[in-house]
Amino acid sequence: MSKKKKDVNIDNIYRLEGRVPVLKAVPFGFQHILAMFVANVTPLIIIAGVAVYNGQPFTPYESAQLIQNCMLIAGIGTLIQLYPIWKIGSGLPIVMGLSFTFISSCITAASKDYGYMIGAVIIGGCMEGLLGLSAKYWKKIIQPIVSGCVVTAIGLSILNVGVSSFANSTSYKTGSWQNLLVGTITLCSCLIFHSFAKGFLKHLNVLFGLAVGYIISIFFGMVNFHAINDIVSELGIFAFPKLFAYTPKFHPGIIVSFMIVFIVSAVETIGDTTAACNGALGRDITDREVSGSLTVDGFVSAIAGGVFGVSPITSFSQNVGLLKMTKVVNRFTIMFGALLMILGGLFPPIGAIFSTLPDCALGGCTVIMIGSIVFAGMEMIAKAGFNQRNMIIVATSLCIGVGVTQVDGFFSSLPPIIGEIFGSNMVAGIFVIAFILSLILPKDME
Repeated sequence: MSKKKKDVNIDNIYRLEGRVPVLKAVPFGFQHILAMFVANVTPLIIIAGVAVYNGQPFTPYESAQLIQNCMLIAGIGTLIQLYPIWKIGSGLPIVMGLSFTFISSCITAASKDYGYMIGAVIIGGCMEGLLGLSAKYWKKIIQPIVSGCVVTAIGLSILNVGVSSFANSTSYKTGSWQNLLVGTITLCSCLIFHSFAKGFLKHLNVLFGLAVGYIISIFFGMVNFHAINDIVSELGIFAFPKLFAYTPKFHPGIIVSFMIVFIVSAVETIGDTTAACNGALGRDITDREVSGSLTVDGFVSAIAGGVFGVSPITSFSQNVGLLKMTKVVNRFTIMFGALLMILGGLFPPIGAIFSTLPDCALGGCTVIMIGSIVFAGMEMIAKAGFNQRNMIIVATSLCIGVGVTQVDGFFSSLPPIIGEIFGSNMVAGIFVIAFILSLILPKDME
């Protein structure tokens, strides 16, 4: 047997490097895209619904083009993250997509003029990219206990996303028995397949569960096949992306608010990449990987706004949860997921088929993946040690960071930007409190 054939092995799915037989790699890559597809396009759909450009609201055709572009940039960003260019990219199995963190800021800017959003994304993205290039100078001040708090916060912050999806579909009201039944069947299918399948197949449990949930949802009339025809009639079978469609405009206040949110996004990215290393690869993250992951977040976000006309991209926590759950970390395998996203952007029918996946079927799978992120954060906290100092950092940051997001009007007497950042994003608050406490508390409190 030649060395080349010997190196192509299905067992390589559990290794960062190495080749996997293509026919076996594609399903694992496809599973990653299904886990994040709806969440990837949703921010753009929400923003396009309120956006105006030169005084005119977006047409359905323009919105469809932007959805096409967001799939393309997610695929491109993932490829760069997997296979770095210069210092841009971590080389880790991280999937990139449009960030929910920026929703509030993007809506505020886009409702005034879409060009303001584009200008702020370009400047904010470049700032985060430069922050990534200088990561080796400041990374060490973020202690392991802070990283553990941030990863736990990331899981907690998106629990409502998984549970909300579980209870929803476009055909029935929230919490209807039909939605809950499909979500439950999907969840049970994932668990049963993972428990009884043998070898590498058990790690395709999410794909199997989604397939079962999709079939069941068809019988309940949840799958809108007409949406496929609508998108194809708008964009055709094949369509080149529309680039440089929106002229950037610059508003100082909007730019400052975006720069602050980019810092929050950087914290989330450090948490995601740290969780991927600790939870899936079984080792600590390196300074080079922190730097590379942040440069993708920043510089590719600037390209996402300036060239593709979409909102910023970031690492996807759902996919980190999938890594943690399956231990499938092979870059070559996840590359096929990125290629599928790019094909979905170039061939609108592919994206249209993805878009018919009901929320409740997706929610049945994501609740496990999101929970595994919380578990990864707990593991990191345990690794940092259960001492008096760490207990105070964890207890205080989680209580306040989560608590203020549960109380409407908590920041009502403070500048609006404070509420936008900390009132709707527990990751930001938990990071700030944990970071400050880690700096001021004595090292030995016992």
